[in-house]
Amino acid sequence: RRSTGGHPATTSLSAIDAYHYSCRNSSLQTPTKMVYYFKTRCGQYTIYMGKDKYENEDLIKYGHPEDCWFHVDDLSSAHVYLRLKSGQTLDDIPEDCLTDCCSLVKANSIQGCKKSEVYIVYTRWKNLKKTASMVDGQVGFHRPENVRRCKIAKNNTIVRQLEKTKVELHP
Repeated sequence: RRSTGGHPATTSLSAIDAYHYSCRNSSLQTPTKMVYYFKTRCGQYTIYMGKDKYENEDLIKYGHPEDCWFHVDDLSSAHVYLRLKSGQTLDDIPEDCLTDCCSLVKANSIQGCKKSEVYIVYTRWKNLKKTASMVDGQVGFHRPENVRRCKIAKNNTIVRQLEKTKVELHP
């Protein structure tokens, strides 16, 4: 549907940090081991991803209702999340933010980063389905019809801009 055609990481991530330590249903959540945070090029949104499949498991488990999940379709890749503003839907994701997330997830796929273009799937975190029989990093969907798909071309310029905002936290 869509295809591709920073500033320093000084922005406070306290809301995201608080999220990882927040309580849900009065029980304390276990924080992730390491998460990479990025600011979108427009500066209005936070993107984050786990270091590896084990951190991705924590991100799947402790997601937030405003999170949108991105993954390279049919290839192994990082799990990238975009934190939307309260009340926003997938339709409200600005084009440049969608391009940022898709470019970042493509660049963090061992096979996908070698291809000139790939398809990316994305959906709300609450649509992710994890069962006991799935391996680390594997997910399904509660409602497959709510998963969107777009094509993204390699864009090293965008990835370099996002990398300049990268913050590595060990919450």
